[in-house]
Amino acid sequence: MLLSALLVFVHFIQAEEPACKLQGSTELPFLSKNGDIIIGGIFNIHNYRSTLHTFNYKPLPTECIVFNEREFQNAKTMIFAIEEINNKNNLLPGVTLGYKMYDACTSIQLSVKRALAPLNEPGEQPNQTCSRTTPLHAVIGMSSTSYTQAVASILQPFQIPQISYFSTCGCLSDKTKYPTLLRTVSSDYHQSRALAQLVKYFGWNWVGTVRIDNDYGNDGVAAFTQAAQEEGICIEYSVAVTTSMTRQKYIKVINLIKQASAKVVLAFLPAVDMKAFLDQLLLENATGLQWVGNLSWMTKRLPANTEYYKVVGGAIGMALPNAVIPGLREYLLNVNPYQDAYSKEFWETTFACSLNETDTFKVNKCTGSENLRNVNSEYTDEKEFRVPNCIYKAVYAVVHALHNLYSCKTGQGPFTNSTCANKLQIEAWQVLHYLKKVNFTTMYGDHVYFDVNGDPEPRYEIINWQQGEGGLIKYVTVGTYDPTSPQGQQIKMNNVTIVWAGGQTVVPKSICTESCAPGTRKAARKGQPVCCFDCILCAEGEISNTTDALYCLPCPPDYKPNDQRNKCILKDVEFLSFEEIMGSLLVVISLFGACITMCITVVFFYYRDTPVVRANNSEISFLLLFSLSLCFLCSLTFIGQPSDWSCMLRHTAFGITFALCISCVLAKTVVVLMAFRATLPGNNIMKWFGPSQQRLSVASFTLMQVLICSLWLIISPPFPYKNFKYYKERIILECDLGSSVAFYSVLGYIGFLSSICFILAFLARNLPDNFNEAKFITFSMLIFCAVWISFIPAYISSPGKYIVAVEIFAILASSFGLLFCIFAPKCYVIIFKPYKNTKKHLMGKMPSKSL
Repeated sequence: MLLSALLVFVHFIQAEEPACKLQGSTELPFLSKNGDIIIGGIFNIHNYRSTLHTFNYKPLPTECIVFNEREFQNAKTMIFAIEEINNKNNLLPGVTLGYKMYDACTSIQLSVKRALAPLNEPGEQPNQTCSRTTPLHAVIGMSSTSYTQAVASILQPFQIPQISYFSTCGCLSDKTKYPTLLRTVSSDYHQSRALAQLVKYFGWNWVGTVRIDNDYGNDGVAAFTQAAQEEGICIEYSVAVTTSMTRQKYIKVINLIKQASAKVVLAFLPAVDMKAFLDQLLLENATGLQWVGNLSWMTKRLPANTEYYKVVGGAIGMALPNAVIPGLREYLLNVNPYQDAYSKEFWETTFACSLNETDTFKVNKCTGSENLRNVNSEYTDEKEFRVPNCIYKAVYAVVHALHNLYSCKTGQGPFTNSTCANKLQIEAWQVLHYLKKVNFTTMYGDHVYFDVNGDPEPRYEIINWQQGEGGLIKYVTVGTYDPTSPQGQQIKMNNVTIVWAGGQTVVPKSICTESCAPGTRKAARKGQPVCCFDCILCAEGEISNTTDALYCLPCPPDYKPNDQRNKCILKDVEFLSFEEIMGSLLVVISLFGACITMCITVVFFYYRDTPVVRANNSEISFLLLFSLSLCFLCSLTFIGQPSDWSCMLRHTAFGITFALCISCVLAKTVVVLMAFRATLPGNNIMKWFGPSQQRLSVASFTLMQVLICSLWLIISPPFPYKNFKYYKERIILECDLGSSVAFYSVLGYIGFLSSICFILAFLARNLPDNFNEAKFITFSMLIFCAVWISFIPAYISSPGKYIVAVEIFAILASSFGLLFCIFAPKCYVIIFKPYKNTKKHLMGKMPSKSL
């Protein structure tokens, strides 16, 4: 009986215990308000005191110390947005928003605990179990990547949406790891690209980087490095720092920075770590560096201390766009110190007094009527609503999602079978669905939406640290960055003077090598980054007309580089012109030869009835003189700028006139031979080669050359040609033969006629002296053949315009040879030995032997 009674008593006691039991103490929100919809908020209102536990006894609760005014401002901004929505009817009419806010005390462990708190709250009824549905529909937080990651790891198994307002790490865009996380602040991926664009904008291609050694810093600098490489920027060094580093390690890092040649340094650090780093820079007097900052510290008061301006003054970097939120400033200034414990602590911290009458440690007592408008602090700074703007948009994003959820019409919902959410029991994952699709514009013009990674539209302001009144650092907006603008126009600078490091107003230089001027190209140095290079003069025939050209470009064929090799200029065109000495000299010689020929013609015409002129067919002699005149004059067609007509005329005129000339000489030679054959008894040969036959033979031989030249002009005529072969710096303008076969056929035909003429004249060399014209024809043919035989190799080997001069020389030399050898002896007899110009004298001797 006793045992049975004992068992019944134990069972009764167990039945009175709850179904589950909380581990540790209940975590209550520091600020809360009931409502139909509950939005959570987690902020780092305090820092915590780090304690090393030995676990010899139960560890005491984490002690939260040092009140953070900036985070308290963030929390109050969230309350302001919720109360603003509750007081309006355009969003969630008939639905009241509530909130629960927790203080994570800048501790990852407490962040996790605070995230679990609303999920583990005890039920309102004494016997309620722990398995009830959480009333939390969304959580807004936090301001740092590591804390955001910790909270996300707790919330995402329950599909509770989380909106971070200042965690910028690109790693948070990975939806496979953080499917329920969204942000109202842009990813560091975009910030890093913006920073790379900023560095490029000011012409810096040689920079160093300093980063915090965690995911935030490593991912941010990695993204910056990739974007910088795409923009042609090189990283001289990249060092990581932590607040736990020893002074010796800090000195090592700072010495590296001071000894480096890069004068621009990107600091990718949170504000707390930047302040610690600036302390060390100040101790080492590391001045003269141009700092480029990320948005984590560029608009934070913690590193913007007057004493740091010596080392970081003139810093330039990215910041979130500022905003003017109507009513927020008044709301923040109307804090009631008696409203809650955190408002009381804020009041006491701000005014360095105590609201507790029993507090004997603080001398000053608060009245509660102190005026916040006279206070200059992070909390009261209405000019810097950058982060509060992100919180404000986060609250409105949740509300717009809920509004769309409540507005769902039956049968048109986004869920299974086109159903809508149960408005009496809204699930957090349903809110997340609508959150990802929100798209609205705030009352002050900000466009709010989330991309596939849960990130907002990236926009930044460019901030410059300048010294204001009283030595205080002020944030001056000098430009904006908009990635949606066309490439090259994404950065827009305002018409504001930028103050650089050391108070300079001139953009500092930070390059590994000076830019290569036009006319040179970049040549990479072996084993060094691409920003370090040598400038090599462009090769002959090439130019570069841009700064830092990678390649030199060849000039078009008609152009050559100028002396600086940065521009192509027209090449000098070279041809045998009338203005140059050689051309003028050849013209004079040609005209001289033509004049002499005309003079001889006049003499022969004047003495046309004398035996010397009449002997051997004077008609042929006059035709020969006429053809020689043409030979002298045709050389003029070779001088001057080649054209289509001159090219066709010069070679054909030369060929035809010389064919006519040699035909006449050949006819004269044949006449000499025939005349002495006719003196033999019974020989009637002269009747077969009389004047008519002589004219016909000359016409026939000449017509053959005319036919060759005509075929040449029809099939492949000569044409002007720009010869780039001989010289790179000038163009040889010459006549292309068109057909080499035709040209050498013309020469070959002339050579054929002259060979026959030479042979016949050679056979007549032993005629009586008084009739020995054949001897002079032999001499003339020897000269003619010698000139043209030597012409061919000289023609082939002569460069440029000299090939024309060689051809003219050959024409003139052979013409003078014919003129002087054939006509000079006769003129001598006519003018100086007139007594020999008689028929008796000419008939004075007979041949000594038969031919």
